[in-house]
Amino acid sequence: MKRKSGYISRLAAIAMAAFAAFAVFAADEKPAGNKTATATEQDATEEGYAAISKLMFVIQKIRDDYVDADKTEYDKLITDALRGMIRGLDPFSSYMDNKDFKMMIQDTEGKEFGGVGLAVNYKNNTLIVITPVENSPAFKAGIKPGDIITEIEGNKTSTMTFEECIKMMKGEPGTEVKITISRESDNSNFTVTLKRELIEMSTVTGAKTIGDGIAYLNISQFNAPTATDLDKALKKLSDEGMKALVIDLRGNPGGLLTSAIEVSSRFVKTGELVVYTEGKLKSSKFDYYSVRCNKYLELPVAILVDRYSASASEIVAGCLQDRKKAVLVGERTYGKGSVQTIFPMPDNNGAVRLTIAKYYTPSSRVIHENGIDPTVLVPSSEKEIFELYRQRQSYPGMVKPPIKNVITDVQLQRAIDILKGIRIFEDTIYGK
Repeated sequence: MKRKSGYISRLAAIAMAAFAAFAVFAADEKPAGNKTATATEQDATEEGYAAISKLMFVIQKIRDDYVDADKTEYDKLITDALRGMIRGLDPFSSYMDNKDFKMMIQDTEGKEFGGVGLAVNYKNNTLIVITPVENSPAFKAGIKPGDIITEIEGNKTSTMTFEECIKMMKGEPGTEVKITISRESDNSNFTVTLKRELIEMSTVTGAKTIGDGIAYLNISQFNAPTATDLDKALKKLSDEGMKALVIDLRGNPGGLLTSAIEVSSRFVKTGELVVYTEGKLKSSKFDYYSVRCNKYLELPVAILVDRYSASASEIVAGCLQDRKKAVLVGERTYGKGSVQTIFPMPDNNGAVRLTIAKYYTPSSRVIHENGIDPTVLVPSSEKEIFELYRQRQSYPGMVKPPIKNVITDVQLQRAIDILKGIRIFEDTIYGK
């Protein structure tokens, strides 16, 4: 069989040239005239050439000797190499083909999609359920926060990327997907078949006054319409006489950075720092400030958080805590605070999602792998988290609904007590 040796040679040359260009760029970050640094850079460049040569050797050896020739096309080998290489960095870096990229855009725009209704996160090669969407197939099947998804259609999630797991669970409404669950709370393992449905993502729910001028609302995730929906809810609550507010971010898996900034801006002065990013490159250092919008600067706020509050919800919680605009009640958040950037491939065939920085709160606390500690610690068990989640779907903002077989929402009760105390203090000292 005739081999395209010229193609692989050109590919190697391009790869090595790209590496050399990177080495020159990196050198610009070092002090000029530093001979030790120059020698170190030269060693790194030579090491890079050797590593790329090793990769090219393996690719050509597969082309020459592998038994199934239909599996050894250059594009397939390079794509597989890219997926494996990038996946080894962290769970949130990945290679995306064009279909994956379109799906990611669909998610962040808050559009409807066919799926099973699960908010999940990926940590230590483990796909963890953050929360099921209310009345979704997953919700009706009894899947709980904290459940571990070990297999999707017989494929082990520990061997897939985060995006691959999401892709397998989504699909046309009416089609089915089989997932296997491991539940640590009762040491059980089981498989369920879920029929995909059109999932509607209404992110601001349960807005209501709950007595003594205290209002409540839940934000389930952060997408493009969230800030607009929040404005509508806050206007409604203000018209009802809102004097203090509980924002429920428990089980919120995050979403868009821009949405987190917009939500934070409702409670922070225009122009104040909300969050900043920092990474290896100087260009990854970026400050994000509060934007102009309707403000509620004097409104006492308590934010409910738990171990499944992640990403954008941690940005909001951390900012308002640092700015002394909210009391956080609950437990330490998840700790997902890394920044991914999309780099289109040179041939317009797919893109690379790469972690380039981490998020920091205004007081320079790093969110990633640390989380945000609550102002008032009120821990909860996995069982309580799930039961409260289901309970507040039907009875939002209620500490203990007037029905049988319910539990007391101690975290919400503590938040209400704190806001009552703040109101009593302000009425007594300032005569508000």
